[in-house]
Amino acid sequence: MRCPFCAFDDTQVKDSRPTEDSTSIRRRRQCSSCGARFTTFERVQLREVTIVKSGDRRENFDRSKLEHSVSLACRKRNVTQERIDQLISGIQRQVETAGEAEIASARIGEMVMNGLKQIDSVAYIRFASVYRDFSEARDFEEFASTVQEAAKD
Repeated sequence: MRCPFCAFDDTQVKDSRPTEDSTSIRRRRQCSSCGARFTTFERVQLREVTIVKSGDRRENFDRSKLEHSVSLACRKRNVTQERIDQLISGIQRQVETAGEAEIASARIGEMVMNGLKQIDSVAYIRFASVYRDFSEARDFEEFASTVQEAAKD
């Protein structure tokens, strides 16, 4: 592992332990050259998956981009980082175990919306506003009313 401070190629693992949700390993490392300490996380990746975006653009699945989007939707809400990590890990697991080399970004968006719907209705509406490209306040009102009606049922 390359040191992020001095770019030296040799670092030593000082401590390893599973994260709280047991989906990754947290490693404390120390650079053999400059002595700096830093943390890395190691996750299982079952297969490379390509995301097919609008306009037939393709890019590799990137967990950090998905995590950033969900975190933005949940910002200033009473949603713990652990809960966000569980949602992201679940989606990543579904994507990687689907057996497909390519998956549409719309399908991932639906997975996120389904997960956020169960976690927090405001985060769900925030994510939907970007995902479904709301352009007017009326779009928010209509979507929020459907969420409110579903909550009553």
